[in-house]
This record gives sequence, C-alpha cells and structure tokens, in this order.
Amino acid sequence: MFELASDSSGEPVQPLWEGKLEWEGDKEKVTVRNAGGKEFKEEAVVKEVDRKTSVEKMLQKLWQTPTQIIGDRSEIALIGHRIVHGGPKLSQPTIVTSQVKQAISDVSLIAPLHNVAGIQGIELAEKLFPKHPQIAVFDTGFHRTLPKYAAVYPGPYHWFERGIRRYGFHGINHEYCLHRAAHILKREITSLKIISCHLGNGCSLAAISGGKSVDTTMGFTPLDGLMMGTRGGSIDPGILIHLMRVDGIGPKDLDDILNHDSGLLGISGISSDMRTVLTAAGKGNERAKLAFNIFVHRLQSGIAAMAASLGGVDVIVFTAGIGENSAEVRGAACAKLMFLGVELDQANNSSARPDVDIATQNSAVRVLVIRAQEDWSIARECVRLS
Repeated sequence: MFELASDSSGEPVQPLWEGKLEWEGDKEKVTVRNAGGKEFKEEAVVKEVDRKTSVEKMLQKLWQTPTQIIGDRSEIALIGHRIVHGGPKLSQPTIVTSQVKQAISDVSLIAPLHNVAGIQGIELAEKLFPKHPQIAVFDTGFHRTLPKYAAVYPGPYHWFERGIRRYGFHGINHEYCLHRAAHILKREITSLKIISCHLGNGCSLAAISGGKSVDTTMGFTPLDGLMMGTRGGSIDPGILIHLMRVDGIGPKDLDDILNHDSGLLGISGISSDMRTVLTAAGKGNERAKLAFNIFVHRLQSGIAAMAASLGGVDVIVFTAGIGENSAEVRGAACAKLMFLGVELDQANNSSARPDVDIATQNSAVRVLVIRAQEDWSIARECVRLS
C-alpha cells in the first residue's frame, strides 16, 4: 500500500505496508511488513496450492492483524493491478470496467499463467472493496511503440491481421528503469539509448531509444526470448513439431513443458532459482554449471542484438531479482561486451546495491543496477487516473 499525492515527484517511495504469500512444500506462509519494520507472520499446512483461495484468505487476514501494522481498511482509496497481457485492445493504464475485464479475459489463452490470475485479482478486489475504483496497468503497454518491422512475425501476413504479433512484456519496469536511469545519470531521456535487462523468474530485454521501446525479446507470449526460471525462451519451433509427430505430445503437455519444465529448472534439474543453481554450480554440479552458462550466453547474445537495433548503446540496466542481486550474472554477462565499450568495475559490481552505476570511469557505456519498482509505478498510474 502506497500513500501518494497527485503531485508526487518521480522519486520512488517505500510502501506503507506490503503483504507476501509464499509456498514451501506443504506450507503456506503469509508475511505482512510495514515501513517501520513491524511484521506479522502466519504459517499453515495446505494439502494443495489453490492460489485464488489463498490470496483471498490473505487479504481478509490483513485487517485481522494488529492495527499498528497496516492501519485502517478505510484508508484505501484506489486499487491497482498489474495485468501482463493487454492484447491488441489495451495498452494505456485504464479504469477497470466490464468491457476491460472481457478484453483481458479474451487474451488469457495467450498468457494463461498471468491473465487468469489478473482477472481473479480484479474479481477478488471487487468482492472485498465493491465501491473502490480499480486501475489496470499493462505490461505490454510500453512496447506499443515498437516499429512494425520489429513487431510483425515473418509468417503469413494474416497472422498480424489476427493480432498475432510481438507484444513484449515487463513494460512497467522497463519504462520505470528508463526514467530512473536518466535521473541517476542526469541526462535527458530523449538523448539516451538504453538496454534494459529485466532478469528474474521471467526475463526480457528492451531496446529503448529516445524514451520509446523499439525492440524487445519477449513476443506474442512471455515464452519468447531469454532463458528464464522455468521457461526456455526462444527455441526452434521445429522441436515442437517433432515432439508432436514422434512422441504424440499434445498442446497441454507442450504448454506444461514450455512454461513449467524448461529454463534453469529444466537444464539444472535442481531449481528455477538462480541462487540455488549458482550454489550447486560452485559445488561442481555440471548441469547447474551448464544452466548458468546457457543463461549467460543467451543474455550476451540478446544484449548484442538489442545494441544492433539501437545502433549503439549508452546505458545497460540490470534490474529485477537476478539483475539486482547476482553479481555473478552481471559480471559474466558483461565479460564479452567490451566491443560495445562496456567496462565493469569488478569491486563495485560485487558490492552493488541498487540504484548505482557499476561501470568504470572510463567505460563508454554506463552500467546501472536499478531496483524494480513495479508496484510503485502502478500506484502512480492509479493516482494519475483518479
């Protein structure tokens, strides 16, 4: 929960409080923490994970916690939602109506992991806060400026006419990082060529020129592009045809393989968490080493491709869970980018805490570590539309 005035500056602020829901094995953990450091925790054993029910229970429990942790329920004025896929109809932040909900549902087949959960969140908020305005902010929105040659797939043109095109994702954070980078470097947004590296459980790059997204690695769905936690990113589509023909694998099983059984988890066989993979690699696990090396190889290739789309680069940003916290990934990714003018200060990289420049003084390209601020960005959009 954020407290923002209509004239709030561009500087991010800490939330008044935040709630987190996690699952570990058969345990469901709820944690609520306010800006003053006071915390409430609750743990329960569950037979199976039902995210919709769990989120509803968490929200209802929030106001059963001691009032000094989160304050009074009546303080809430607006509710914002991150919606991953806006499809062809929704790009700008918008007040949620029945038509908007339908448009979000219409593209749920494209982003089933995300849009279904987004609709559930909206409906749950309607149930718990029936009189409160709700705002939907779209991860695809920032990439609406992609030039047609970057957005259209080289299949039959009628694909594009049907709405099958590159949409791009993580736009809320890519756009925030653009503004934050300009602020840190005291540069005009219009003067910068930025490659934003959003590296978390989901990963994507954005090439940003003059404040506009001109290329990105994710596509029609969040499956495209870089290697991720449980998603493999770009693969030869002929592999899928081969699996269908030879193994008789159907759409549901393919969906599970691509969304849940690939990426860091699929290669390492251990975890989708980069921290766990790095620990195992450090102990000599060969598949963990391979998972890390594939991740870095594809990241380097993607950064170089984005630089080509921009015709050069002024700033590389590392953001999100891996980008902010893994000096190993940042260091390995930049090791082969000297041809772009990247020189990393190894000491600064090892000790980096966002928001900071970790390039050497002589580096032609600035390298920034920036904390993702998607929740704050969504809150800002809620205030702007209120």
